[in-house]
Amino acid sequence: MEASSSQLRREPVVILLALSLIWGANMALIKIGGREMGSLFMAGTRSLVASLCLMVWIKCKGVPLFPSRAIAGHGVVVGLMFGGEFSLVYVALEYTLASRLYVLVYTAPFFAALGAHFFLQGDRINPWKAAGLVVAFLGVVVLFGQDIGAMSLRTLPGDLMGLGAGALWGATTVYVKRHLAHKGLPLQTLFYQVFFSAPFLLALSAALERPMVSGFSPASAFSLFFQCIIVAFLSYLVWFELIHRYPVSLLHAFSFFTPVFGVFLSGALILGEPIRLSLILALSLVSIGLILVNRTPKPRPLLDRQKD
Repeated sequence: MEASSSQLRREPVVILLALSLIWGANMALIKIGGREMGSLFMAGTRSLVASLCLMVWIKCKGVPLFPSRAIAGHGVVVGLMFGGEFSLVYVALEYTLASRLYVLVYTAPFFAALGAHFFLQGDRINPWKAAGLVVAFLGVVVLFGQDIGAMSLRTLPGDLMGLGAGALWGATTVYVKRHLAHKGLPLQTLFYQVFFSAPFLLALSAALERPMVSGFSPASAFSLFFQCIIVAFLSYLVWFELIHRYPVSLLHAFSFFTPVFGVFLSGALILGEPIRLSLILALSLVSIGLILVNRTPKPRPLLDRQKD
């Protein structure tokens, strides 16, 4: 049950910052693992291992995996959408910088806001969301306009995949809210995403990647452990537990920390990627847009409403 407080206590704030750090390091670990493993193979293995861990957890909690055929059908759809999103993310890292990809993937809330306006009742674009969409769009324009020429052409395929992954993430959010939010538990939805994406991603890997694994050094082993257990199982499990306990609007207000940590932790610190002024500007604009889109307008006083 969600807490009714309009502010988060120190404990969930610390947890949210820790989650942002974990997710902010994730793409660097993916890139490190990609030196010896196929991108799609890593993504499929991550989903497979996480789904097995979640299956055990769900069974221990006494929660049914598939309450009905309708829910299972929607689970297949969100699993395929999730698989499509992460196939783009993992392959994009072969073509573009992790720091650029964080900015592009985290345009997802803006695609979700657009989709919600057309497909969800009572979730229309208000002035704050509109302002956030405009600011974030400017951030993407700045990023794509960085060093027009060789750099942009070299990273363009990965950049477009990152933007496509953000769009798919946003579409998945809208689909879940429309078809699963009031029928299944968040834990079940998480399970469907990783469970049904695993065969899709592994089939893509078998068809497109040769070889799927060229080596398995300690760095690759840690990368796979981090992706499978730390990110896809434990961090997502903690996130959905927080969703049960606190208002989602408050939780999402912290979402801008992940691309910020991603740019500086994954990009600059771990991978040594150049952090240019245009990237900082794009990151700032997208982060401000995230804050605006997630802003919950304060309810008008009763006296003011009675005057209308």
